[in-house]
Amino acid sequence: MALANGRLTDNVVNVAAGSTSDVVTCASNKNVYIKSVIVHNVSAATTARGHVYYIPNGGSVTPNTRLFNVRVEPLETVYIEPNYPITLTTTGDKVSVGSTAHFGETSGPTLNVFMTGDKEA
Repeated sequence: MALANGRLTDNVVNVAAGSTSDVVTCASNKNVYIKSVIVHNVSAATTARGHVYYIPNGGSVTPNTRLFNVRVEPLETVYIEPNYPITLTTTGDKVSVGSTAHFGETSGPTLNVFMTGDKEA
């Protein structure tokens, strides 16, 4: 099994406040190994909550599919690096990221997201 190393997203993914975006999806049953998730809060004033979801093929974003819930301060960048990669194995498996307001805030900022890892070539 040959692996292509490096970035899993071609561009930085912008996740608008109050929304969730699919960032990486398994295609053609070729395994994807997510080694790191980089999340940046673009706001200079508002704290955000970033949510990382593992969604199996046919599943949906719910609290039961959430892996990480992190507080991201204004202009802060957070690196999420699990001890073992998040592995997508079946066509349609995906990892999504959501952005919400931090507790007590009235609105949340946009988050920029980038993922690195390996995928089957």
